Amino acid sequence: MNHIEKLALRQALEALAIDYWYEVDFNWGQNAHAYYTEDAVFTTSQKSRTGRAAIADFYNARQARGARTSLHVVQNFRAVPVSPQRVDCNYVMSLYAADGEGVLPSRPAIMIADVRETAVRQSDGGWLYALRTLRPLFRDDTPTTG
Repeated sequence: MNHIEKLALRQALEALAIDYWYEVDFNWGQNAHAYYTEDAVFTTSQKSRTGRAAIADFYNARQARGARTSLHVVQNFRAVPVSPQRVDCNYVMSLYAADGEGVLPSRPAIMIADVRETAVRQSDGGWLYALRTLRPLFRDDTPTTG
């Protein structure tokens, strides 16, 4: 893989991560499960969930809690091809979140996490997540919904 191909791959997977967190922040994650393989493992700061159904259940429960405003900000994105069909990604995610509808008082990020992902190329050329793990590096007292 040449330099231009690596940059294009990195850009595509960074865009996928940004689209995913946009789905979570602005659509309650109602379609978030569609970003994962059927047997994917999603580990948040609180627990692991395996499979699309469990991931969908998590986001449904998150919405059922009531109003919440969140922004998941992706920074320092890296993509390391493992094979033509698999790429390991990692980035720093800053989470700004609080219960209630905006506009809310401005505060620092409630969590800064190291995110590790494995993306797997599908037969249509698109990518799905087989693994996503959030490892908190910094946290405040605000509870996360994870």
